Amino acid sequence: MKQLNIPAFARLDQGDAQSEGTLDEMAIPEVLPILPLRGLVVYPLTAVPIRVGQTRSIKLVDDAVVGNRLIGLVSSKDPEMLEPGPGDVYDIGTFASVHRLFKAPDETITLIMQGLRRIRIEEIVATEPYLMARVREIPEIVEETVEVKALQRSIVNIFRRLGELLPAVPEELMMMALNVENPLQLAYAISTHVRIDLDNAQRMLELDSTRDKLHLLLALLTKELEVVELGRKIQSEAQSELEKTQREYFLREQMKAIQKELGEANEQQMEVEEFRKRIDAAGMPEEAEKEARRELDRLSKLPTAAAEYGVIRTYLDWLTSLPWSAETEDNLDIAHAREVLDEDHYDLEEVKERILEYLAVRKLKSERQEARDQEEVTDRIRREREGVILCFVGPPGTGKTSLGQSIARALGREFVRQSLGGMRDEAEIRGHRRTYIGALPGRIMQALRRVESNNPVFMLDEVDKIGADFRGDPASALLEVLDPEQNREFRDHYLDVPFDLSQVMFITTANLLYPIPAPLRDRMEILELSGYTEAEKVRIAQGYLVPRQRRENGLLHDEVTFTDGALKRMIREYTHEAGVRNLERQIGRVCRKVATSIAENKGKKRNRITERDVPGYLGRQRFFPETALRTQIPGVATGLGWTSAGGDIQFFEATRMPGQKGFQVTGQLGEVMKESAQAALSYVRSKADVLSIPIDFFEKNDIHLHVPAGAIPKDGPSAGVTMATALVSLLTGRHVRADVGMTGEITLRGQVLPVGGIKEKVLAAHRAGLKKVILPKRNEEDLKDLPSDVRKSLEFVLVEQVEEVFTSALENL
Repeated sequence: MKQLNIPAFARLDQGDAQSEGTLDEMAIPEVLPILPLRGLVVYPLTAVPIRVGQTRSIKLVDDAVVGNRLIGLVSSKDPEMLEPGPGDVYDIGTFASVHRLFKAPDETITLIMQGLRRIRIEEIVATEPYLMARVREIPEIVEETVEVKALQRSIVNIFRRLGELLPAVPEELMMMALNVENPLQLAYAISTHVRIDLDNAQRMLELDSTRDKLHLLLALLTKELEVVELGRKIQSEAQSELEKTQREYFLREQMKAIQKELGEANEQQMEVEEFRKRIDAAGMPEEAEKEARRELDRLSKLPTAAAEYGVIRTYLDWLTSLPWSAETEDNLDIAHAREVLDEDHYDLEEVKERILEYLAVRKLKSERQEARDQEEVTDRIRREREGVILCFVGPPGTGKTSLGQSIARALGREFVRQSLGGMRDEAEIRGHRRTYIGALPGRIMQALRRVESNNPVFMLDEVDKIGADFRGDPASALLEVLDPEQNREFRDHYLDVPFDLSQVMFITTANLLYPIPAPLRDRMEILELSGYTEAEKVRIAQGYLVPRQRRENGLLHDEVTFTDGALKRMIREYTHEAGVRNLERQIGRVCRKVATSIAENKGKKRNRITERDVPGYLGRQRFFPETALRTQIPGVATGLGWTSAGGDIQFFEATRMPGQKGFQVTGQLGEVMKESAQAALSYVRSKADVLSIPIDFFEKNDIHLHVPAGAIPKDGPSAGVTMATALVSLLTGRHVRADVGMTGEITLRGQVLPVGGIKEKVLAAHRAGLKKVILPKRNEEDLKDLPSDVRKSLEFVLVEQVEEVFTSALENL
């Protein structure tokens, strides 16, 4: 049963079969047929059209028309329910009469129902063929007070304003509202017409007091008026904006017509023509040029005020400003390149040789191009690689980043540096898609646009410190950038056209290799930069660091000089590093103090810094050699480790206390290192009789193994022999020699396996003043990478079994 979309209030004609007076005086039968209504409440004193389509409802109407034409109208609690049952309808409804009836061709019936009085369902007496209920009348309370009059006037005024804003309000309803005197009839008539939700409409019917009904209606009308006025305001503003846009459009069209008559081009045409010239001059590949011209065609057809206009214009600006064919010519003079590299960096021979090899290959390819073109190509799948992708791995301060700048200077190319440390968003590399507001290309394309060259030296710094989260994995995005088989057609998400990165020399830097994902590591040529020896640091300081600090602090060449002894003392007592970064800071401190004294006219014009002068400039000593002191008691052994800062020495301390077979390890050790400690203990226990350890020792004692410093995380298998040595020293009472350092992985059978980072570890032993280094036999070839002065100053013991370690490291009782 649905309400028709026709005026909801209708006056009954005086000539109808049943007049209004007759209906009002009609007694309510004890039992009435109940017609459930969906989403509609019918009030007394109103006439409402209703459409009936359900089979049982049509049956009810037919029976009522044949009889007394009286029906009980109640609302269904759920408007979506097709056939409500006894518990699905409200208890209070309206006693109504069928005023008129129309049958439609689709077998539905349209009724004009005249609401008479309120009723309450006392009991449902039948459900078939339709609902029948025992009902009683609910009398209305009509107050005749000043408050009711005031409410009536307020409602009429608000309804009049609604009628002015809503053209759909019938004129006859407006006239009735102005002329009716019965407040109850006013409340019901207006409630029938205005938009009220089902709960409030039913509440209006159930209220007994007319005053309460008017209060509720006033609140509902006030809210509806606010909504209608706000909607009218929004519509008015939208209309004004539309009229403004149309006016601007017509003016622009008129301007175009005038400029056309004058033979002048408008601003948009000039911009389109400018982009067309830039596309012609850019030297784009076919696909990129096709996309650029397609977007330019779209731009020419859009009004400048359109939102899409700015998006396309920005895209074309990016597309035409990239260095598609702009490149810098390589300086292929190998002697010049060698001179530049030697001038900027000391040592690093492996890296320098690799750059010179690259230059030599480029030179030969250029000189033999004609002959190479005549050769038959046998591999038609893989393209010829032209760029180079290097990865410099080494401790901080070893010159990785500055080496990239030096390579660019030697080649005569532009230099670009991008830091990847902490990057977590894949879009930083590949850009954002154009569907996003404020989208931009990734850092790769931004950098190439900035240097205006498609073959720069591109340094990606800190590649081992890339992160990953819900926004993607930048390391995975780098797989395409750093793959010589793929980067010839690199597609940035924003540009969505291929760009050739094969001419770019990519150089990545890292402190450690293991954090770099294996697929990314596989695409790069790894070149390791080890730490420096003391002698190398002195030469680097005299040749590079001291002159640079003199320039940075405004000093002349003769105003400050450093002796080798002074630099060695600074290296030993004021720095502790594999590189030279902190050494340069200390040299800078000295230079600033000299500059201050000269500026105040208090110092000498010539300052020669000797070993004795260093504490006067740098203060107390910062680092102390402690190897001999730490190993004076049994249970302490010196190990060699490899960290992101280069090689370092580590002390392994073991102690015992009364207990029962307990064993604990501390010092923020990783799982691998804990397993190495357990393996070392198991080996020592298995060899207790050979090592003269009492059989019942482990039954009565607990052992604690600690690796300072406790705040630094440590992991890896290379400390196995050191842990075993510390345990044997503790249990046998034999001291570990103070000048011995060791590294190597241990097995349960006592074998010593090879480990990595030998060069860094040996350099750390050399810096710490050790005299003997115990290494796995299978690491013998790694000694060839050491500087000759380091090899000569250290004694190397190459072992295959852990018993050999005990023999070389432990003192006799």
